[in-house]
Amino acid sequence: MQAVDQEVLQTVRDWLRAGRSCWLATVIETWGSSPRPVGSLFACDTEGRVVGSLSGGCVEDDLLEKLTTGALARTAPQYFRYGITAEETEKFGLPCGGSLHIVIEPLTPDALTQAHFDAVVDALSRRQRIRRVLHLAQGTRDVEPAARFEPLDWDPDQQLLRHTCGPRQQLFIIGAGMVSRYLADLAQTLDFEVRVCDPRQHLIDDFSVPGVECICDMPDDAIRRCASDSDSAIVALTHDPRIDDMGLLEALGTNAFYVGAMGSTRTSANRRERLQALGLGTEAIERLHAPIGLPIGSKTPPEIAIAIIAELIAVRHAAAARTTSGAACPASV
Repeated sequence: MQAVDQEVLQTVRDWLRAGRSCWLATVIETWGSSPRPVGSLFACDTEGRVVGSLSGGCVEDDLLEKLTTGALARTAPQYFRYGITAEETEKFGLPCGGSLHIVIEPLTPDALTQAHFDAVVDALSRRQRIRRVLHLAQGTRDVEPAARFEPLDWDPDQQLLRHTCGPRQQLFIIGAGMVSRYLADLAQTLDFEVRVCDPRQHLIDDFSVPGVECICDMPDDAIRRCASDSDSAIVALTHDPRIDDMGLLEALGTNAFYVGAMGSTRTSANRRERLQALGLGTEAIERLHAPIGLPIGSKTPPEIAIAIIAELIAVRHAAAARTTSGAACPASV
């Protein structure tokens, strides 16, 4: 999930715990260009407080008015569509003749509703996927565990919405050095949750990138606690085998979607030999991206960070394959 959507669910949970009624709107379909993707969330309460976004245009203001005046979803979930006419499309800032389809849930702070959102937020906090199932006709909602991510599914005939919610993708960085600073900044702009781990307390104390969780511990222990899921990427940047290798041994046995290590071609070859000598299998070692990053000729810390984040994006979207053997090292230092 994007950070803003996770914030919406947490805010809804907090409103309900405080005894406040509210509404939750989910984008279920778009036509034409859309500033926000399917699955985006928006919530507001009876006093006009809002969180999240549906379009980035005027839709939110209009929807807030319709909800607080009782024109929409007063007592039961409701499907609604913006952008039916050219006039509406222009009025609400929907580009390229687009339209926006949403499902709106009125939420009251009863025990069942609170338990529903408690379960969703708790699963996300533990970096687990969970699926919300909303039956509009019956006005009921359920939650169920989700082993893998599935795109949002809306069945108009059965008036059934199934929305898989997963944790934010995170970047777990081993090493609190200069490259890590630039990489942490870049990753946060791309909506990664960032953790930096280093057993050297003085480096952790000096790591001052806002929004980053700093962990002073051996990386293998920290990875077991908080970075073993398939929505995590793990990078080793210390250049110290005593630290990097311990983290990589653990990381390459997890479901992390990306594991990389900084170093020259020779350093990377030596690292693979060490990992094999430590008992790591060939299949696991082949998962390692090393030398790390796309081969853009990077030399300085900011350039290396760009190379790393570019490869992360490519792997995340399965849009490109990494250059294999013989490539110049993009992050050799």
